[in-house]
Amino acid sequence: MRLSVFSSKPYDRHFLGSLNDEEGFGHELVFFDARLEEPTVPLAYGSPAVSSFVNDDLGEPVLAELAGNGTTLIALRSAGFNNVDLEAARDLGLTVMHVPDYSPYAVAEFTIALVLALNRHLPRAYTRVREGNFSLQGLLGFDLHGKTVGIVGTGKIGGIVAETFLRGFGCRVLASDLFPSEDLRQLGVQYVEFVDLLRSSDIVSLHCPLTPETHHLIDRRSIAHMRPGAMLVNTSRGGLIDTGAVIEGLKSGRIGNLGLDVYEEEARFFYEDYSTRLIDDDELSRLLTFPNVLVTSHQGFFTHEALEQIARTTLANVSDFEAGRRSPNEVRARPAEEDGRRAA
Repeated sequence: MRLSVFSSKPYDRHFLGSLNDEEGFGHELVFFDARLEEPTVPLAYGSPAVSSFVNDDLGEPVLAELAGNGTTLIALRSAGFNNVDLEAARDLGLTVMHVPDYSPYAVAEFTIALVLALNRHLPRAYTRVREGNFSLQGLLGFDLHGKTVGIVGTGKIGGIVAETFLRGFGCRVLASDLFPSEDLRQLGVQYVEFVDLLRSSDIVSLHCPLTPETHHLIDRRSIAHMRPGAMLVNTSRGGLIDTGAVIEGLKSGRIGNLGLDVYEEEARFFYEDYSTRLIDDDELSRLLTFPNVLVTSHQGFFTHEALEQIARTTLANVSDFEAGRRSPNEVRARPAEEDGRRAA
């Protein structure tokens, strides 16, 4: 089957191309650097299947044009599908498939890396030493042992993060989720209301999906409940955070450290080289000026194991669709109240 792959980078081409050949999937792969959006839809003309990534536009206008041009399958290279209008896809007769499980350890470990780097000021320390400055002034951190960590969303990724802090660092772990994990409870994780988690946590880490219910979960009201000087980390979806409110929280000191691997308006910037161009986003530019903020460009998933599994599952999804096999990886429109229950 012909598969048009949008937002493709060299690593996408390597893993998809290699596995397509080595494991005998036999699909015709056509790679495009461009994001999938209204101006680029014509590139997919005649392709029964289209593969997109997290920042591609899969709203109703794009889906309608894809369907009109002969596309019948949207093969997402991600677990999240908040950028897809599932109701429009259903009405247009489009099948949407995702990669629900690639490597939860990749994102979980990256979350821990952000916490450690922020707490021990590793970016600043690295820059200082490179410049011959060996002073420790301004690099004071704190012991993680004995601190309270709040995990919002205890699906596979959040569960691994919770267990790591609990067993690896000796932290007290609080969690908030509509569907608590009994396994995590048995380990000692305490489930509490979201507001109570904010009030009690030295570190708050977000691991929930982006739904209408979780959009701007962290806003001015929730920040007001946070423990003064708390660390906030988001490796899930940028829309969970009201960026303007977080900037105010940083300026007031209510937020002591901020780690972001995702950003609400990341689609225009992440995965591209802007080192010689103007970043015309005032909030992103402001975030980059804070010494206690660490922003990375949605790289939590970026490990060899994860990329290999994403490629394999994407190709298998296309094969299942082509053969008419029912797949558990198909995603359909569902009531909003059920969307809120999904955990990353």
